[in-house]
Amino acid sequence: MSVDDPMGKEPGMPASMERPSRHRPSEDSGGGEGLLSWRTGGAICFALAGLLAIPACAGGAQGEAGSSPAAPREGGEMKGYVKPSDEEIRKRLTPTQYQVTQKEGTEPAFRNEYWNNKQPGLYVDVVSGEPLFSSLDKYDSGTGWPSFTRPLEPDALATHEDRTLGMSRVEVRSRQAGSHLGHLFDDGPAPTGQRYCMNSAALRFVPVERLAAEGYGKYLPLFAAPGVPAARKGNAPDGKPGRREVALLAGGCFWGMQEIIRKIPGVLATEVGYTGGKVPHATYEQVKSGRTGHAESIRVVFDPERLSYEDLLGWFFRMHDPTTPNRQGNDTGAQYRSAIFYIGEAQRKTAEAVKARVDASGKWKRPIVTEIVPASDFWPAEDYHQDYLEKNPGGYTCHFLRD
Repeated sequence: MSVDDPMGKEPGMPASMERPSRHRPSEDSGGGEGLLSWRTGGAICFALAGLLAIPACAGGAQGEAGSSPAAPREGGEMKGYVKPSDEEIRKRLTPTQYQVTQKEGTEPAFRNEYWNNKQPGLYVDVVSGEPLFSSLDKYDSGTGWPSFTRPLEPDALATHEDRTLGMSRVEVRSRQAGSHLGHLFDDGPAPTGQRYCMNSAALRFVPVERLAAEGYGKYLPLFAAPGVPAARKGNAPDGKPGRREVALLAGGCFWGMQEIIRKIPGVLATEVGYTGGKVPHATYEQVKSGRTGHAESIRVVFDPERLSYEDLLGWFFRMHDPTTPNRQGNDTGAQYRSAIFYIGEAQRKTAEAVKARVDASGKWKRPIVTEIVPASDFWPAEDYHQDYLEKNPGGYTCHFLRD
């Protein structure tokens, strides 16, 4: 990004017994530190924008955008990605998108469209439509901008030295259209150790269910099913396969589960939602009734070379009480049951072995009642439930790690 923290680190959010009402929080709710960081990041961005005349910090603007200059084709595959004329780009893009992509601008942290987007799909160049990043490689960097560990294809991007702020940084541009996207830093998670810090205004998101219709059908094999990605192959800078595995777990209120799981070494991404029921596109208002059959659950994307499925289940059985059917703490109902939703025969066998081992260990005085059932459709929960305890430090949780 052209206007980042001068130290090369963008501003970002810092890494009770009665359960409160689960309603949508107000816009100004949240923990003090997170709110302070959000305001500080915005203030820095606005100050620099005023100094450098970068209107991208005026806020948000993806919602104002018209169609991308590279209009997607209905069906088939897109064969080439061409940069339109400057006149056409000005017509198609919002002022923010134009300033970011064509004038090396930036946008404010936490006030852009995709920083907290958790849907599965691809991120493409808003100018040309060329595919750049996958949601499988997106992670929460805490900076307030969409961050990725690697590009979708090894040659999808072009990098250049950027000395605009009196220091050497690595600028990232799209290969075909030359759009300014953001910057590359060497402080990302394994396996790459890299952080591609991008501007939402430079990207357009294509959800997985639209990939075929918009000409990106060849990337569908990356996604095993809606919301459940397959193992990722290739693309690692060192030439080794980059692997991903997914687990679906339920153990009571998903707020507390996510807060613990996201900190486990080897976990790459987490998302809370509803699975195990029969109602399509389930919502919290439906699930809380206890009549849909869904469990509050968490979808975990992890690196099996750093964290095995067996070890992840070891953490799972420590962070909730697996002996209480349809209950965790003060939360009662089938939506709070303990369950492992296995994806494939290998996960089923591992889950049964770990459950039997925990049951025989004597750690719990009552029998383990955790269900082990095939995975079904996973419906992401509403945005205000995602990373709830990160947004609201000190909020309700009944989860903690046992010895």
